[in-house]
Amino acid sequence: TQKSLSKEEIERYSRQMIVPGMGKEGQLRLMNAKVLIIGAGGLGCPAAQYLAGAGVGTIGIVDGDSVETSNLHRQVAHATKRVGMLKVDSLITHLIEINPLPVYVPYRFDLTPQNAAQIIKPWDVILDCTDNPATRYLISDVCVLLGKPLVSAASVQKSGQLIVLNCPPTPQGVVNKKAAPCYRCCFKKPPPPSAQTSKGEAGIMGPVVGMMGVAQAGEAIKILVSQLHMPPKEGEEVSPEKNLVQPTLLIYTYDLNSAIGPYSFRALKMGGRKKDCFACGENSTLTLDGIKSGNPNYVQQ
Repeated sequence: TQKSLSKEEIERYSRQMIVPGMGKEGQLRLMNAKVLIIGAGGLGCPAAQYLAGAGVGTIGIVDGDSVETSNLHRQVAHATKRVGMLKVDSLITHLIEINPLPVYVPYRFDLTPQNAAQIIKPWDVILDCTDNPATRYLISDVCVLLGKPLVSAASVQKSGQLIVLNCPPTPQGVVNKKAAPCYRCCFKKPPPPSAQTSKGEAGIMGPVVGMMGVAQAGEAIKILVSQLHMPPKEGEEVSPEKNLVQPTLLIYTYDLNSAIGPYSFRALKMGGRKKDCFACGENSTLTLDGIKSGNPNYVQQ
């Protein structure tokens, strides 16, 4: 665990460290932290850039896709000369240019029910930067079982949404006023496959998805500096600063036809952990072994 800052680190992070609430201690917490970004596209690119710039010590990136020309209007860390390269490698190439000090860990394949737990387990905070509803439920389920805070975002056409889940982490089956919800608590069932549209079909405005990715980085930094990712030890009282803030769904809307007030933010209060939640509720039977063996079926759930 790093306990001091080098001259280069002080110079690099000085403008960040003078912000109230950060300081040297907050910076060291970031530098000792590990953040996993699942998806190296429109959300993952801006999130990764700001996390790397902030000095998060270890950044993992999961994605099995390659860079396409149609990605470039929104996936701002990729480049024309890197079309055809794996997105993970393209993004890490860009991040090293921003900040060579963090450790970058590539996962050059997609997250699946079979590999999700193994990939997610070592990390402090998880960012869901995918565009696949089934994968969002998979990530949330595994984060509940492994006790990982999750910053989840989504965006399509001219709107985006962001929510922080399972933070501070609460064991599966524990339901009280301080227990943070999971994705299933907020969105009980995914839409049927026939009702799901991809960005390729529906379209997406680059600034919208970029705004959500930047916000994900901001939330991850806040969690790490405040140490909200650390679950209370057995028998330990939850300290006041770890009391659950009202879970909030942030919705960003971008209006192409409005000259005044071109965008808007809305914050919707969400409920806490649900007693009957399939993943985290009192009678949940969800297990890591079950997920690995195909129960639930994330495609047909």
